[in-house]
Amino acid sequence: MKNYKVGIIGATGMVGQRFAVLLENHPWFTVTALAASPRSAGKTYREAVGGRWLLDKPMPKDMENIVVMDATADIEKISSEVDFVFCAVDMKKDEIKALEEAYAKHECPVMSNNSAHRFTDDVPMIIPEINPRHMEIVQAQKRRLGTKRGFISVKSNCSIQSYVPALSPLRKYGLNKVLACTYQAISGAGKNFETWPEMVDNLIPFIGGEEEKSEQEPLKVWGNIEGDRIVKVTRPSITTQCLRVPVTDGHFAAVFASFDNKPSKEEILQCWKEFKGEPQDLRLPSAPGQFIHYFEEDNMPQTKLHRNLENGMAVSVGRLREDTQYDYKFVCLSHNTLRGAAGGAVLMAELYAAKGYFD
Repeated sequence: MKNYKVGIIGATGMVGQRFAVLLENHPWFTVTALAASPRSAGKTYREAVGGRWLLDKPMPKDMENIVVMDATADIEKISSEVDFVFCAVDMKKDEIKALEEAYAKHECPVMSNNSAHRFTDDVPMIIPEINPRHMEIVQAQKRRLGTKRGFISVKSNCSIQSYVPALSPLRKYGLNKVLACTYQAISGAGKNFETWPEMVDNLIPFIGGEEEKSEQEPLKVWGNIEGDRIVKVTRPSITTQCLRVPVTDGHFAAVFASFDNKPSKEEILQCWKEFKGEPQDLRLPSAPGQFIHYFEEDNMPQTKLHRNLENGMAVSVGRLREDTQYDYKFVCLSHNTLRGAAGGAVLMAELYAAKGYFD
């Protein structure tokens, strides 16, 4: 695999910092450009971040002295210096849409962590093990944008990364109804306990926009390409509640599901054990060897013990049992800033690289 030069747009925020750490010593990708808001432009990465480094791992040494560019004013310069960019900016939705399209129109592919384009008809929203076929819609998007190699691809919301992988191999049994309650870590809001002391010993039963994303995004991920657009599936019906809990990293979900043709517990466990996708077949650098790990113990999985399973890229599942209102219920766990955010975007980019989309 050739080595690609990449940029991080929104490099000073928590997800941008996570991109920096994940891309340090990546076998395929080398960070050569960093960009953020005008107040950070012209400073070295270390100066721009200052005391706002939020991760346990230190800032990569080879990025400390990269001079941060203006994410908006320097689009042409950045696009000329890299093969593609990761985007994790904190801006209004319309501004993000315009920014990402501007990079694409400058022939710079965008791997986005943002939600702005998730429901744009010809923008694929990729969970690499589940819907890699959606990458094909990029050709239609390029025709709309008038580009040769520039396009936008997004990863899905972190809240669905725990339970959608567990439900996906079960759709063959006629999955028709889902209830999911998510318990989401504070890093999903770009915070830690130092910057959000109100969350210590607390729970907030509302996360703005999260329930709509959690109910609608799976339907696009499971959707089909029809002409120049991705059309959502109409089943299952999904209802969710999303709560913020005092946990640093790791989104948990309590899931209830019903089927047209109810599988046995043994069939479900076999589906999870055998479930893999192109990242595993292609042995992509960030792919977990086993996508879904099932725990037999009643008190497993646990956030603190299992969120970093397979470098934070695996999904943990447990407590599968029959339910009185639905057919089955179970719990799921994924690392929200790894599988759910930056790591998922890096894996998505690896899939595009392996398929030659950046060449």
